[in-house]
Amino acid sequence: MREHTLKKGHSDEKVFDAIVNTLAALVLVAVLYPLLFIVSASFSDPALVLNGEVLLLPKQVTLEAYKNVFENEQIWNGYLNSIIYTAVGTAINLIMTTLAAYPLSRPDLPGRGGIMFFVTLTMFFSGGLIPSYLLVKSLGMVNTMWALIIPGAIATYNLIVMRTYFQSSIPWELQEAAHMDGCSNWKLLTHVILPLSKPILAVMVLFYAVGHWNSYFNALIYIRNKELYPLQLVLREVLMVSQADAVDSNVGLESKVLLAESIKYVVIIISSLPVLLMYPFVQRHFVKGVMIGSLKG
Repeated sequence: MREHTLKKGHSDEKVFDAIVNTLAALVLVAVLYPLLFIVSASFSDPALVLNGEVLLLPKQVTLEAYKNVFENEQIWNGYLNSIIYTAVGTAINLIMTTLAAYPLSRPDLPGRGGIMFFVTLTMFFSGGLIPSYLLVKSLGMVNTMWALIIPGAIATYNLIVMRTYFQSSIPWELQEAAHMDGCSNWKLLTHVILPLSKPILAVMVLFYAVGHWNSYFNALIYIRNKELYPLQLVLREVLMVSQADAVDSNVGLESKVLLAESIKYVVIIISSLPVLLMYPFVQRHFVKGVMIGSLKG
């Protein structure tokens, strides 16, 4: 009887594993296929792409779209601007979020509950676009990189995740012991808390960096000088100009439409590549940091 039960349980586990693996494979195909299609379409003859003949592998490989995109000097300027905005913005985000999350994680902070209430309130209520613009303008940040960085120096959700991580993953007894040994609050943060917080720091770097890299709306609102455009806004301009040229020109109309179609796929690859390259370096800490920071506490 017991042997029969064990065999049945083992068989059920095999069925469950088969179902899970099948679903995982389907999800993988659903996620991976669009990426492979975009890469193939960017290298393929756009006429074949429009006719639906490109399904997975490129056909009649051409680099014309890449040549047109990379010959545009604004692309390289936008890349440099986005790298600067992402690096500086992420550094400021990380510093400000850490300096806010650490004291809010300490049980000996007076009024901690009230402070967290008002911090959380900002997730649901904001002044709106026009008051935000007037505030940024009054601070003299319009048409500067700081308009893209300072207003979002701290993301409330990220602050809550980091505070929860500090509370749940770093024992309060350890901090008390460090204080008894004469460790100041600043030294405790830099020599004890942060070295033990690599997973959540990696998560914050990824969240903030991806947010800065993909951001274009703030630049659309606050930036007027094209020399300060981030990559996303430059690519938007390139795509719109290519499509407008295709519509307005009577010479080689068909070829211009096809080129604009290829440029669309190249733009997607160019804007996504840096994030795809960055993720493997923080993936080791990513899952651990998200799970601990968001579920515990």
